[in-house]
Amino acid sequence: MHSSLQQSGEQKQALLLTALIGISFFAGLGSAPLFDVDEGAFSEATREMIASGDYLTTYLNGHPRFDKPVLIYWFQVLSVKTFGLNEFAFRFPSAAASAIWAAALYRFARTELGRETAVLATLFMVLSLQVTIIAKAAIADGLLNCCLAVTMFAVYTHFKTGSPASRYLAFAAAGMGVLTKGPVAILIPGVVSFLFFMQQRQLKNWFGTVLNLRAILLFLAIVMPWYTLEYLDQGMAFVEGFLFKHNVNRFSSSLEGHSGSLFYYFPVLLIGLMPFTGMLFTTLLNLKKLLPEPLNRYLLIWFAFVFVFFSLSGTKLPHYMIYGYTPLFILMARLFAEVKEPRLHVLWPVLFLLLFAALPPLIPYAASRIEDLYILAVLGSALRLTGTNHTLLLAGAALLITAIQFVPALSPRSRLVAAGLVFCLCVNFHIMPLAARLLQEPVKEAALLSKKEGYKVVMWKVYYPSFLLYSHSFAEKRAPEKGEIVLTTVKYLERLENPELLYSKHGIVLVKNNEMRPSP
Repeated sequence: MHSSLQQSGEQKQALLLTALIGISFFAGLGSAPLFDVDEGAFSEATREMIASGDYLTTYLNGHPRFDKPVLIYWFQVLSVKTFGLNEFAFRFPSAAASAIWAAALYRFARTELGRETAVLATLFMVLSLQVTIIAKAAIADGLLNCCLAVTMFAVYTHFKTGSPASRYLAFAAAGMGVLTKGPVAILIPGVVSFLFFMQQRQLKNWFGTVLNLRAILLFLAIVMPWYTLEYLDQGMAFVEGFLFKHNVNRFSSSLEGHSGSLFYYFPVLLIGLMPFTGMLFTTLLNLKKLLPEPLNRYLLIWFAFVFVFFSLSGTKLPHYMIYGYTPLFILMARLFAEVKEPRLHVLWPVLFLLLFAALPPLIPYAASRIEDLYILAVLGSALRLTGTNHTLLLAGAALLITAIQFVPALSPRSRLVAAGLVFCLCVNFHIMPLAARLLQEPVKEAALLSKKEGYKVVMWKVYYPSFLLYSHSFAEKRAPEKGEIVLTTVKYLERLENPELLYSKHGIVLVKNNEMRPSP
């Protein structure tokens, strides 16, 4: 009888996790235009790969793109050939990789800590703000995080059991990560495992593991074919563009203007972990209780290295911190019993939703202090697209999250998860679609118009790779000449004399340039 009840409980939890993964990662996957710059760049590079038939080197706007290795593009190619050239196909590989990431998290946590902790840790992951966004993004990070999680779990399993299979899995997953985003996929596991084994006074075992010939050969068999062929195809341009510019220089200097202070990732953590930010503070306040156990120390070293390394890096982007979220989700789930006032934890998502609900009255206040014509156009459009229904929806969601906390039939854990689901629904089906309508819908519509009319377009003072994808054409980035079709923003229209307006929406314009005024 007990076994039957336990099996029934497991089935219900499996269904719950599957449903929430479907809602968070897959629902609405193709409903919004691709976001620039990253989604547009990855997807356009995949389109050009398919169009050229060159599945070795990635190109963007007709030029080699050395930003990332090739694996995510190959998966996007397979997806496009299966589902067609559309947003769903470009985003599907990330969603599928994130689902595997969630499954790996559940399996590891269940083995080490039991089913209840595993379920809660996986729910924290699936419903957190940054993960639900990155899991639906047509970029490399969903796949990279999947590879990192599998690598790190396999490393710890090998430490505990000495299992050769775990060692080979770690090297194979690391190889897939290096094919996805480069050296970071071996940097994080390498440094974290070294520090952990050193703390455990088992450095001899660490060297024995990382210098295992069969494991190294497996890693090289995965990694070297593409890297070798790419070098033979592109020569030193690949080495300089990929290894030095997009890897070494990202740490040593600010790349493409993505800089920030040493404290850059503090607000990223507070926002990115919502609606479970309160559990971060619970974890920090209970560090002493965590330290005695080796698993907890391993997870803490994992998170701490990611946080410190990327805080010191010259290039800072919000999604870098996700590389350290997986251990946090496990630690947060492990410490849930230590929460004294679980109802207070919903203050974070409630305040977030109320802030977005207050946009209609806040927008005019912000607009009165801004001079940039493009930002003013976006704010004006945002005011028209929000209004009463927007405010009522998000304020109602905040009220619902609050009310759930006082339902006596629900356990504290169920209340927090229910609040997370409401928050996730608001983000995925209202806030992100609203952002897409404001920022990306005009780019897509202008591109489709250009494709229909056969325009040859020049991008001036803007860079929207998704325009290339939707128009199925290339576009030069330069000042326009007389008679050319120009994609730009309203901010720069005053520099054109007698421009013929072909398309205008939310500050994005497509015009025919009759003559250009000299720059002041």
